[in-house]
Amino acid sequence: MRFRVRVLLLLAGLVAAVLGVMLLVVNWSAEREAIAEIRDRFDRAAETFQNLLDRQFDHAAALASLLAADYAFKRAFADTDALTLKSNLRSHIDRVNDAAPGIADLLVLVTPEGDTRAAHGRSEAPAANTRPFAPLIARADARDTDRAQGCVWLGDRFHKFVLVPMLAPDLVAWVGLGQRIDDALAADLGQRSALDVVILRADGRPIASTLPTGLTAAFARLAPAAPAPSARPPVAHASTTPPRAVPHQTLDLVGERFLVLRATVPDFAEAGASVFVLSSLDARLAPTRRLQSLLLLAGAGLLALALLIALRFARSLSRPVQHLADHTRLIAAGDYDTRLDLRRRDEFGTLATAFNAMSTGLAERDLVRDLLDKNVSPEVAARLVRDGAALGGEERVVTVLFADLRGFTPLSEGLSAPDLVALLNRYLDRMSAALEAEGGVIDKYIGDEIMALFGAPVAAPDSADRAVRAALAMRAALAALNRELAAEGRPPLGFGVGINTARVVAGNIGSHRRLNYSVIGDGVNLAARLQTLTRRPEFDTDIIISDFTRAALLAPVPLRDLGPTPVKGKTHPIHVHAVV
Repeated sequence: MRFRVRVLLLLAGLVAAVLGVMLLVVNWSAEREAIAEIRDRFDRAAETFQNLLDRQFDHAAALASLLAADYAFKRAFADTDALTLKSNLRSHIDRVNDAAPGIADLLVLVTPEGDTRAAHGRSEAPAANTRPFAPLIARADARDTDRAQGCVWLGDRFHKFVLVPMLAPDLVAWVGLGQRIDDALAADLGQRSALDVVILRADGRPIASTLPTGLTAAFARLAPAAPAPSARPPVAHASTTPPRAVPHQTLDLVGERFLVLRATVPDFAEAGASVFVLSSLDARLAPTRRLQSLLLLAGAGLLALALLIALRFARSLSRPVQHLADHTRLIAAGDYDTRLDLRRRDEFGTLATAFNAMSTGLAERDLVRDLLDKNVSPEVAARLVRDGAALGGEERVVTVLFADLRGFTPLSEGLSAPDLVALLNRYLDRMSAALEAEGGVIDKYIGDEIMALFGAPVAAPDSADRAVRAALAMRAALAALNRELAAEGRPPLGFGVGINTARVVAGNIGSHRRLNYSVIGDGVNLAARLQTLTRRPEFDTDIIISDFTRAALLAPVPLRDLGPTPVKGKTHPIHVHAVV
């Protein structure tokens, strides 16, 4: 992706991010305010509902009291003829509804003991001698009030009733007016509070609702069950005390979010019903959604303007970048002398300085590479980079290892040149890996012979131990290689290893054109002579170390003493040992 395009995308992304954050803030703020408004309505709704019920109860009680005091009504009550009594109830409930339309769906006469004497109205009347109003009467007696009020179930219908005493002069009956609790009442409550209202039974079935049928059914499945009728002893009813309300919940009804609160209206709760008030949060946020749409349109225009500005800005940046690219091609072609001249005080100027420093570094890298071409060991290379490639050396104690492949000359006569080279490389690869694993530095390959150093160029106090461990690892690696050769139908290979620890001269040896890091000294020659001793059948070993190496070992190694042995080039015998 081109730099100019990246700049455009960056600036466009920043503008889009700012717009996105702005929309999120608007949405969060609007939702917060909508929730606060709905909660404020929730706080007032329960008290509004109870006040409305109290006013309706007071109005119904006043009308019932007029009936209870009416002389003709009392005479009708004294008539034992059920048909005559029912006819009187029919005429009186019509008079009540004419005076206050819709105030009464049912007119009842109840004995002092709570038995239903007679009932008439649009709602389902309780059967004679049943006692659905007995709890209301008992509650009125316990509270010592002049009327009984509350909610009762008549069949499958929920009603609110108020009963007043009929005196002649003692209590002879209760006159009650009841109104069915249905969608009309819920609509009245909802209109007064500007909320939706759902009234549920204790088992969760709806009694009344202002919601559409589908939403009501969905709410009935999700809403918490209404509380069971209270079993506590009746207490004095104080309608002036606001009903308690539980904290609101958020429900998803058919893809629309609603805030819901259950208002515990005492008259409903005592009969096992709950009043829920709801408000659609999505509907409250609809104006905010329209505002967000306008912001999106404005943001799109702002984004287009930002892209035009970004294009001009990107062009001002692409020119120095092009200069940098041209200079990069010069460096790739190997021209490290040309310098990039960008006289700027910004980041591009810093980058130009870095490019020039890189050119210098690459030139130095080529010098290092030339030095590394003259050496093979990473340790030697690190020393050369640090100290340079001057001729010379220093004395130090090292352990020198010589390893010679046995029977290679006869083997070479039976193999073609490519096969011979391949076999030799397999052998040298296994041996070299064993040496390098112990920190050995391969000084040189002499045909099928290996010369390795331990303790140079990096000093190692345990160089003797490393050399012996490397020799044992070489023995194991050769055994594994011989198993492979046997599987290929080839004869096995053997080797001899000589190890000696001595003070030698280590350093760069050679000419000014070609250097080799190596060690020289009598101790090196002795290691080579010890390797040749492994050919003697009476020693029966392939690894021989000098007594100097044995003395330098820090850890015990299983050895077999071979005693003093004459060595070529030495006046006195050398004490040697075989590594078991």
